[in-house]
Amino acid sequence: MTETAVRLDDNFRGRGDDFYEALIRAHEGLSDAQNHTLNARLVLILANHIGELAVLQEALTLARRSLEPE
Repeated sequence: MTETAVRLDDNFRGRGDDFYEALIRAHEGLSDAQNHTLNARLVLILANHIGELAVLQEALTLARRSLEPE
């Protein structure tokens, strides 16, 4: 197994559904453009919080790879 800088285990301690619900609520009533803006701002806020370029690049790679056909 390859070592990764991105934490892939359940760091929510079983409360991932709570975050997902909050994320969905944050998008309620927004236009498509506002939804995209909210997502972009959230990504930038969290990226700033993480602050490690290597971790962020790995996360981008993992996210992009998840969209590729198997």
